[in-house]
Amino acid sequence: MVDVRPFKGLRPKPEFAEKIASLPYDVMSSEEAREIARDNPLSYLHVVKPEIDLPPDVDLYSDEVYEQGAKNLKRLINAGYMCQDVEPRYYVYRQIMGGHSQIGLVALASVEEYDKDIIKKHELTRKKKEDDRTRHISTQNAQSGPVFLTYKHRDDIDGAVAKVVESQPTVDFTADDGVRHTFWIITDAEIEKTIRDAFRDIDCLYVADGHHRSASASRVRAERMTINPKHTGEEEYNFFLTVIFPDNQMNILDYNRVVKDLNGMREKEFIQKIADKFHIYEIGGEPYKPAQKHEFGMLLGNMWYKLVAKEGSFDASDPVGALDCSVLQENLLAPVLGIGDPRTDERIDFIGGIRGLAELDKLVKSKKWAVAFAMFPTGIDQLMAIADAGKIMPPKSTWFEPKLRSGMVVHLLD
Repeated sequence: MVDVRPFKGLRPKPEFAEKIASLPYDVMSSEEAREIARDNPLSYLHVVKPEIDLPPDVDLYSDEVYEQGAKNLKRLINAGYMCQDVEPRYYVYRQIMGGHSQIGLVALASVEEYDKDIIKKHELTRKKKEDDRTRHISTQNAQSGPVFLTYKHRDDIDGAVAKVVESQPTVDFTADDGVRHTFWIITDAEIEKTIRDAFRDIDCLYVADGHHRSASASRVRAERMTINPKHTGEEEYNFFLTVIFPDNQMNILDYNRVVKDLNGMREKEFIQKIADKFHIYEIGGEPYKPAQKHEFGMLLGNMWYKLVAKEGSFDASDPVGALDCSVLQENLLAPVLGIGDPRTDERIDFIGGIRGLAELDKLVKSKKWAVAFAMFPTGIDQLMAIADAGKIMPPKSTWFEPKLRSGMVVHLLD
């Protein structure tokens, strides 16, 4: 049973939604955010990346930054740009990017169910990022960035959501990046009941994206439980903001790698070394996009290659070991290039597939990076299998697009 609840969402007035809604905090640097929001005082970046309103040399983790974010949120509310719904509601949020459409339910999920692994994870979190998001939530008394959840699709939920999408939306705009965002409020009591009852029949949910936000919600709950002698389990801090998509609408892109050097080797020696675990095929000067699992594109110098993992070079029965990012890490990055921990090694970087293979081409040909690897996207079935097994994916295994906009709806903690 999964407890998915309606809530009194804090939302932009429809005429301000396009100005307010912003990309999430973790897909851009402070400098990029400062430039994006420079001429837009309503941008929600002022809330989720409040350092942009302070001197560039400010400590990102100072009290001043968190207090600025809370101040900016209050400004949007007090000036009437955002208002809270009077009654708890479910919402529907559709995104269209190119030919891909995904429609999610906006609702609260249970922190207790997250803690009990009824809401399953597949990534480790970093303490510094977790500390940061925890302070943002605590200081602002709000969850601004939704956690991206998924579930094994069901016809009854699909049917209920489809009825909502047939009605007039509250918000509908196309952002500068070409992604269309459409938002509905569910006011039909029968549809609301269908949705809640259907989720009660689901065994579990999966965190697709937003592990730090969900972990931070858990920490805030633990902190507030400790200081609340009348804790009941029904307080707003017991739940966290989510958008829940069916698994058959997930759009996972490749998450590619670039490495700064060849670990002291010349190109010929490097090719010889990797031939032990990979079949190697010269492709030419045009970028090569892998066509299936266990296949990789590699740019070395001005030449693109296709690499195919040799049979027996990985354990196909291990859901983690059979991931392409694991195959590359264990058979090439670690033993050949000496990258033991890709989380901390500054010789490697990760490039989201939304930027295309041309970005890999540009980086290597700039001579600042020696080699690039184009990955085949991880499947949602692989993500779920790993979460079901209670295992953890290697870092930078998945890149979800389109990204959920922050500020479309906010969950206030009291």
